Amino acid sequence: MTTLALRGVTRWFPGTAHPVLQGLDLEVEELETLCVLGSSGAGKSTLVRLLAGLDEPQGGTIDRGDDPRRPALVPQSPDLFPWLTVAENVGIGGRYTANDGHFRPERVPELLAELGIADLAEALPAELSGGQAQRVALGRALAVDPSVVLLDEPFSALDPAIRADLQVWLREVLTRVRISAVLVTHDVDEALTVADRIVYLDGPRGLTAQWRPREDGTGRDEVLAHYRAGSLGAIA
Repeated sequence: MTTLALRGVTRWFPGTAHPVLQGLDLEVEELETLCVLGSSGAGKSTLVRLLAGLDEPQGGTIDRGDDPRRPALVPQSPDLFPWLTVAENVGIGGRYTANDGHFRPERVPELLAELGIADLAEALPAELSGGQAQRVALGRALAVDPSVVLLDEPFSALDPAIRADLQVWLREVLTRVRISAVLVTHDVDEALTVADRIVYLDGPRGLTAQWRPREDGTGRDEVLAHYRAGSLGAIA
């Protein structure tokens, strides 16, 4: 079953000679973690904004099916409310009428425990590390019971060692909570760690490769070699 489907999606920005995305076709399958891999300027963040409903395509369609729930976005910066506690930040979605029927207050402590931050429930954002703040941002997204969670390079500003630990953690959390997810990144190691399926986005050229990591981890070196050589499509 498909959670999201893009058909022929095109997006231009004023004053540019070429579209950021052109004729893009992409499907997000139910309960999969799809990683959109690409270099800077490839259109990854534009794609996330389109999926989140923050922007509209100038051509093509985005089909969100019959699910009344909305996607939820985890941005590069956690953007937590500094005067609210961790628990209050996770539960902030309950204050918006758009989330009526999709938010349960009792879900907040459940998520804090699920994300490993229950002991920080009364802490303020200024007391958190970068990794802890991103866990709170993910909790805020999950608390509104979204149709899909969208992650826009959420670990890019973190120390490499912390980032590596959080990538493994994210994979485990998304599997446990059973939700569709789209992760955009320029980090091939992150894609290989987190994703069920990887697609390579190359701006107006669209998706030039697709690959599913093997459960036993084999093939990783092959993907890395092709990626670094600019020939990922050779193993699609």
